Amino acid sequence: MSHRNARLTVHGRRLLVERVRSGRPVAHVAAEMGISRTTAHKWIRRWRCQGEAGLFDRSSNPRTTPHRTPATVEARVCRLRQDRKLGPARIGPILGLPASTVHRVLTRHGLNRLAFMDRPTGQVIRRYERARPGELVHIDVKKLGRIPDGGGHRTLGRQAGRTTRGEMGFDYVHSAVDDHSRLAYSEIHSDEKVATCAGFLTRAAAFFHAHGITRIERVLTDNAWAYRKGLAWKQALVELGATGKLTRAYRPQTNGKVERFNRTLLEEWAYLRPYTSNTERTAALDSFLHAYNYHRCHTALGGQPPITRVNNAPGQYTSATLGATSCSWSTGPCGHAARTAPWARARWRSSERAARYRGDGFPVGVPPQPYGQEQQAAAQGGGVAGARCGECLVGGVPGGLRLHQCD
Repeated sequence: MSHRNARLTVHGRRLLVERVRSGRPVAHVAAEMGISRTTAHKWIRRWRCQGEAGLFDRSSNPRTTPHRTPATVEARVCRLRQDRKLGPARIGPILGLPASTVHRVLTRHGLNRLAFMDRPTGQVIRRYERARPGELVHIDVKKLGRIPDGGGHRTLGRQAGRTTRGEMGFDYVHSAVDDHSRLAYSEIHSDEKVATCAGFLTRAAAFFHAHGITRIERVLTDNAWAYRKGLAWKQALVELGATGKLTRAYRPQTNGKVERFNRTLLEEWAYLRPYTSNTERTAALDSFLHAYNYHRCHTALGGQPPITRVNNAPGQYTSATLGATSCSWSTGPCGHAARTAPWARARWRSSERAARYRGDGFPVGVPPQPYGQEQQAAAQGGGVAGARCGECLVGGVPGGLRLHQCD
């Protein structure tokens, strides 16, 4: 690839060839284009030998590497990494290689980080992402114990919580995650029967449709009986025009996006803080989903929230259907920007470093402020609106989600 200050791009080389072919001297054309005669002759020579293909950049990789580590040694390095999970500093002495060489071999084979591998088997994890929203939706159910009134063991302690539990039973959190955008939808039910799963699928499809995903092509689930044999589930798939897919037995990694969402669900909602009742925890779910879809930054999405991938054309982060402001980032149902402005993030983080946190989640000396005139003016002017959406900044989100997730 040509560097940014290159005199000749592929288009410039074509112009060079056309001018020389018209009968003009190479030296004159080279002077006009600001290159040396040697460079001009080089591209003319490549064009005469290879035609149009000769005008494109060549790879800088060497044709041969005599001193490269033998393939058998590389195989031994990979085997030690996969079987014993050893690092370069320990593999090197075993095979008599420098640690830097071992690291380069591991990087070449995609084994340089243990997170890239499946720990039990040592196999490199295959990561995939569908090309468009709605092409594949992951669905799973997470089973959670209900919380008795007054709180469970997380509030009262292990011994006291055990006596209050009784026959509380379980909640079943049904979740659907779009593969491309990571847009998520969840409901809490008292069971995971076929009728419940089918009804959830229908409502999840309506939720996705309201957010710009007009069609679901495939639905991926585990091998639960409701998904394999349930007639109501199959009928719901037919009505949506979707194809049902099942993961391989004992292979939850295939449905990894919703499995990872379940983990986030536990960390940022179910176990975020001690709840005093099951009703309180249930009421906090909507706030978590709002923060997850509109405000929480995802590394797999380049630091953007899921909503930026579903209701906009590729690469255009302006909301056309869900927002009330004309912000340059996607907006949520609260009508404010889903991401923070750079100046606002810098100001908040500087105050965050300068002060310790109070119990309500805000730094001492930085009280919660409403969505003010400065942010509203920025929104109306087409810029990035506000440090946070008014709902999260004021602290009106139930469930303790006081700080904006992008910070």
